[in-house]
Amino acid sequence: MKITDVLSEIGRLYDNYIKVWEDVCNIESPSDYKKGVDEVSSYFIKIAEEKGWLVERFEQERFGDVVTITMNPDVKEAPVTFSGHLDTVHPIGLFGNPPTRLDESNLYGPGAMDCKGGVVAGFLAMDALGSAGFSGRPVRMILQSNEEVGSGIKNKATINYICEKAKDSVAFLNLEGYGEKFAGKACLIRKGIACFKFTVTGIEAHSSSCATTGANAIAEAAYKIVEIEKLKDSEAVTCSCNTISGGTVRNTVPGKCEFEVDVRFSTDEQYRDICVKLQKIADTVYVPGCSCDMVQTNNRCSMELNERNINLLNKANELFEKCGLTKLEIGKRTGGSDAADVSAYGIPCLDSIGVEGERGHSVEEYGVIKSLKESAQRLAAIVVGI
Repeated sequence: MKITDVLSEIGRLYDNYIKVWEDVCNIESPSDYKKGVDEVSSYFIKIAEEKGWLVERFEQERFGDVVTITMNPDVKEAPVTFSGHLDTVHPIGLFGNPPTRLDESNLYGPGAMDCKGGVVAGFLAMDALGSAGFSGRPVRMILQSNEEVGSGIKNKATINYICEKAKDSVAFLNLEGYGEKFAGKACLIRKGIACFKFTVTGIEAHSSSCATTGANAIAEAAYKIVEIEKLKDSEAVTCSCNTISGGTVRNTVPGKCEFEVDVRFSTDEQYRDICVKLQKIADTVYVPGCSCDMVQTNNRCSMELNERNINLLNKANELFEKCGLTKLEIGKRTGGSDAADVSAYGIPCLDSIGVEGERGHSVEEYGVIKSLKESAQRLAAIVVGI
């Protein structure tokens, strides 16, 4: 079939999917609000069922269900997999009523850029492919439900499901949005994320006896935080203490202090190294009488540059050029993403090829409306030509 036929269908369906974009952003879906996340996936399931596409659910008790939607499920060729997350970060009600608004250029609302816009672009591409009669391979859309809180956090249940579901894919296209400074790039490099909780135990005493019988847990924590701050390197590892709590009343030496540290790293080697350094800081006693326990509460691997993903981008750029689309350069981002785990699983992967936008994770988040069509065109070009 001709890719020009698919691109023509994208143009025909484009206005309909701007309305879809608005509809799903009007459904507020913070990660911990299962009802909202499931309502968004139900909206997309209705579209899929009307098209006769296969729908599968990976049910979750606490978070929204992960949903896989497949067109051409019986075709034996290797599939192309799209993926994007439906969960957002803000509590319900912060965006107003209704949550979304549009002007001539942008759609504002929760998840407009991160990441509902990308999901809508994926559905636009799939709908256009189906309308144009494409049957060359299966096309999957995986709707992730808790990416903003670590994709399963401790047991990694949802990201492990996604990797297993996508393992036979010739390409995995993650539909995260991107800002203006990242335009013209596909993300092939991302930092990993590790989170650590430090629990410092001291000895409570009357504040007048702090020099003789007490051991100040807050003071011990302060020494440790200062040492952790020294580990920062903007190009490699960053460490940041972002929450802290301790003490009971003003006139009592605190016997307990807890703080959490967010670490970003570029390679597995850096991750192993920072774990050793943090453990040494946890074990070092700065205030006699204090002790410390450190536990890792979350870990998301880094996305390291590899030949497999470079080859996929090179092939995609050949297809873009034939379609009159701008070629993409290799890009690097510091935030975490499901694409890192998928890439580490051995699946060819391109990240951040959803819609353009700005102000993600803020109440001024928006997506650039015209980028919806371009994103869908790129996705369709890869499906047809790969």
